[in-house]
Amino acid sequence: MDPNPTSHPILSYVLPRLPPALSFKRPQKATSEFDVEQPPPPPEDPTSDDLKGLDLEERMPGLKDPVLLAAMSKAVADVAQNRSVLGGLGPRPDHEAIDKARARVAEIDACLSPQLEDIVLSSPQAGDADGQQSQNEQAQKEKERKEAAEKELLGLRALIQLDEMHEAYEVLLKDAEERLDKIYYTAMGHAEPSEKESNEADAEHEEEEVNEEVIGLLEKGKMLDRVDLSDRGLKRLPDAFGKLSGLVYLNLSGNQLETLPDAIGTLDSLEELRLANNILTSLPDSIGLMMNLRILDVSGNKLKSLPDSICHCRSLVDLDASYNQLAYLPTNIGFEFVNLQKLRVHLNKLRSLPTSVGEMTSLRLLDAHFNELHGLPSSIGKLQNLEALNLSSNFSDLQELPITFGDLINLKELDLSNNQIHSLPDTFGRLENLEKLNLDQNPLSEPPADIIKQGVGSVKEYMSRRWLQFLIEEEEREKMAEEATAQQGPQQLSWMTRSVSSVGKLAGTVAEYLSPRANRPNRDSFLDQQF
Repeated sequence: MDPNPTSHPILSYVLPRLPPALSFKRPQKATSEFDVEQPPPPPEDPTSDDLKGLDLEERMPGLKDPVLLAAMSKAVADVAQNRSVLGGLGPRPDHEAIDKARARVAEIDACLSPQLEDIVLSSPQAGDADGQQSQNEQAQKEKERKEAAEKELLGLRALIQLDEMHEAYEVLLKDAEERLDKIYYTAMGHAEPSEKESNEADAEHEEEEVNEEVIGLLEKGKMLDRVDLSDRGLKRLPDAFGKLSGLVYLNLSGNQLETLPDAIGTLDSLEELRLANNILTSLPDSIGLMMNLRILDVSGNKLKSLPDSICHCRSLVDLDASYNQLAYLPTNIGFEFVNLQKLRVHLNKLRSLPTSVGEMTSLRLLDAHFNELHGLPSSIGKLQNLEALNLSSNFSDLQELPITFGDLINLKELDLSNNQIHSLPDTFGRLENLEKLNLDQNPLSEPPADIIKQGVGSVKEYMSRRWLQFLIEEEEREKMAEEATAQQGPQQLSWMTRSVSSVGKLAGTVAEYLSPRANRPNRDSFLDQQF
């Protein structure tokens, strides 16, 4: 939710007319929706020909009514209050953190009783002084175990509660904004039909919504294996569609579908499902039953999340969820999508990628441009089959890359443009297969601008030298530490020796990591893990 109290379109008109106590700073035009292929539209010019001489009351004549203004003033106050509370809560915890917190709470609750029972069973029965002492010790152990569990649960529950507060106030904010709309448009005689009227209208036109072509397909039943109903203006899909159990290919792109029936999950032979450019706000949990699904395209919808059950579609090799409103991906998505080769999640609102993304070891293409990524998980380095990676246009959110980035040894194309990256990781020089690189619009100091202008080859060479220098320095430090150990003896091991010894294991030898991959000996697994 945007904490800016003037981003709502009605507020932009109403605020200048409200009493001073409810006034906010000058409204700005909302920019949440625009064509990403074109620059954002310029702000409205109040002196344009269309608006010259057009007073606010002419655009919103209902504002002449003091009763309406008073009612809207209260609604605006509710919107402002909810936005203020949301702003005060700080950033919302990411989905993966909440999932882990819930799982840990359940684990602690499940383990506490057996642990307390073990303490009781391991203590001797009362009857003598020793038995009484053991009982006291048992009580103390039980108390300590409960306190330890409660201490950990306190932090976990606080995190979960913060997320729930965000959810609750976002709902309240949405309701307040809708109430603001309703107050004005009802007063102006443009009230939306009641829920009952809407349901009656839906029932009346239900038969019209079920296209005759769809009815004809249903009559053919199991005889069909391919169905293309794209660009038909369909508003709904009947439950009976789930009976087409022989379908291998289904294209429903370019329609007006808001929901899918749960019965679609019974299409267990389906290998390709295309749902692009509809108005879907969610996918049914039953989609996880499609065990043979290989290609899924849900781009160009209004999805705010993907169901956790989608992880069960283990045969997926191509998933396109771009052009939606996704705030996160399922926490365990990588553990199940081991066969996935192409993942497109660009033009969403992702703030992070789940740690499990590193388990998608078959992934060759990852496109996450135009999101709100604050960074990448260190597990990204496990994607050693990745050939194309687009992280462009995450703007001020993406400021650095993990040091494991250098483990993407098969990467050929990389786009990091339009971010706020100040320095490439030292391991970047290990990307020996990189052929295309875009670093435009970043405040980079390493490598310098003159190196970047010379092209990808110069960047790789420059970063390779930095990596070489890093390894040489670490080897020198290790050698110094060994000499100090020999002189001082094992009992007088200095802090330098202890710290550098592990670095020596990390670094390995310079020749090993700078030689061509074909001639390298077995790589240091510990180095691969860290870098």
